[in-house]
Amino acid sequence: MTSAAIPFEPLVTERLTLRAFRPEDAANLHSLLNDWEVCRSLAAVPYPYLRESADAWVAFAAKSLASGEAYHLVVAGREGDQETVVGGVGLRIDRATRVGHLGYWVAKRYWQHGVASEAAGRLAHWALANLDLQELRASVATDNGGSIAVLRKIGFKHTGGGTERFEARSAEQPVLHFAATREDLFGVPEAAQTTPGEKPLVLVAACALIDSDGRILLARRPEGKKMAGLWEFPGGKLDPGETPEAALIRELREELGIEVAGNCLAAFTFASYAYPTFHLLMPLYLCRRWRGTPHGKEGQALAWVHPDKLASYPMPPADRPLVPLLRDFL
Repeated sequence: MTSAAIPFEPLVTERLTLRAFRPEDAANLHSLLNDWEVCRSLAAVPYPYLRESADAWVAFAAKSLASGEAYHLVVAGREGDQETVVGGVGLRIDRATRVGHLGYWVAKRYWQHGVASEAAGRLAHWALANLDLQELRASVATDNGGSIAVLRKIGFKHTGGGTERFEARSAEQPVLHFAATREDLFGVPEAAQTTPGEKPLVLVAACALIDSDGRILLARRPEGKKMAGLWEFPGGKLDPGETPEAALIRELREELGIEVAGNCLAAFTFASYAYPTFHLLMPLYLCRRWRGTPHGKEGQALAWVHPDKLASYPMPPADRPLVPLLRDFL
């Protein structure tokens, strides 16, 4: 799976908007960052912070966003009807390791208002739900208690420590390393416990839609769902008394806007997987005929994938064993 840039739309929270830098932001950037109390906690930012540096950064941020190499964004709030720049947040993408490196800063006048956790948390959730990443990482100086608290609050876990050069201090500083996976930020699917000491059995039906070119349709779990950002075969849970075939017909209509007849669903294999709080049993069906054009009715991204490329798409653990079976069959 490639890591090409995706179209970026501003990210909105209850109080903030995370948007791309514009040339006119350079003046605000210079004014807010040229502050020793802010610069001392940012590894790559020198002090004094010059206006020329702000202009260069705005141009670099725009270029990086266009290429998908990084997502450096303005954190903006509102005062009345006016937008107010309150800080910045960014994510550098390491495509080789599929790791995103998170960073953020907030102007001193907006400290102690929850701005950093709101902005960094929003970008982190968006990134793992929409980018081809396995993990997010961040480093913070050991004397920056506020930033350490932010990372813990949004779901990052302490993974170790080291040293890093901080330009404003002109010296190496001890740092703590943090990381977050999809499981850390989104959790894993859960099911109600029915009997103490026993895991409930959850039945889910899935379908491999196969087009005329022999490609299989995958759907990406959208932001807001457990395991967001992972790719899976369309389908869903069975309602009480519902057969797997009836569940698939309903789910494919609700999720993808297509109509499938029961006699077009061919049982192929099944997955059996123990999640922490329940056991999943998932029959997989094959389907080559349907009415309509599949589209993500729930905001999920879709991809038609050749069987030999399925393994390059990150999937939930229950789906992964199905990939070699499909590849060998098709």
